[in-house]
Amino acid sequence: MATLSMVPTSTLLASSNLGRVNRYSGMAFASSVKEVKGEGNLPKLVLTSTHGSEAEIYLFGGCVTSWKAASGKDLLFVRPDAVFNGQKPISGGIPHCFPQFGPGPMQQHGFARNMNWSAVDSENVEGNPVVTLELKDGPYSRSMWDFSFRALYKVILNKNSLSTELVITNTDKKPFSFSTALHTYFSASATGASVKGLKGCKTLNKDLDPTNPLEGKEERDVVTFPGFVDCIYLDAPNALHLDNGLGDIITVKNTNWSDTVLWNPYLQMEACYRDFVCVENAKIGKVQLEPEQSWSAIQHLSID
Repeated sequence: MATLSMVPTSTLLASSNLGRVNRYSGMAFASSVKEVKGEGNLPKLVLTSTHGSEAEIYLFGGCVTSWKAASGKDLLFVRPDAVFNGQKPISGGIPHCFPQFGPGPMQQHGFARNMNWSAVDSENVEGNPVVTLELKDGPYSRSMWDFSFRALYKVILNKNSLSTELVITNTDKKPFSFSTALHTYFSASATGASVKGLKGCKTLNKDLDPTNPLEGKEERDVVTFPGFVDCIYLDAPNALHLDNGLGDIITVKNTNWSDTVLWNPYLQMEACYRDFVCVENAKIGKVQLEPEQSWSAIQHLSID
């Protein structure tokens, strides 16, 4: 059983009682947040900090697709084959995997990346934008996973960091369990990228056979991407360091994301595999929530 970080429902954002309908249209956003039409005319929020950083979030999938620190360089990657039609998940940025990570009884990585999230709150904090999105169950989600839930996703942009907090609340009258992850794509030179901080972790390596992961232990101080990489690191540390091979060191910190996944598709995606690596905060073990219980996890990405 995964360790829970319980959040009393009374402490959740006051905006959490808003309905499932998207509320971005006509909403009075903070001055640092702007609603625009993105690719495929999908609604997109642009976050701009007075300190020079910028981020973009599509309401479809609740997907952060761009994070530019004060240097102006985009540290996230969106695949050239990404589709912006509201029918398929956006391939790139920081997609959600919920309530299932990977393959399983429902579609790959669940449904949260296939649904429209609602913008329910925004504010400026010392010149930095903060936006909260919400996802609730509906006929589409219930066709795969017959539970009532509420997901709140807070995105905080600072000068040289991007933080997200995900809160899942069981609003049903029966318990449920889930697994989840943030499938983060980082711009990188895959052949030059590396990750520090994983030495000693138990591994589930899916390189040879994705359906039958090979258990092991990471012995390397520096993990690289020499070819196809698909490996789960269980009970990973709460701070890792990604050298993206492009001159940037990105610190990936987390609270309550217990596991890490490294992925690069190599020749399976020959058109773009050289240009990104995925370093994913995940909760591989099932989280069990009783009615009215909540689980939360924070990801904090920063660059010097």
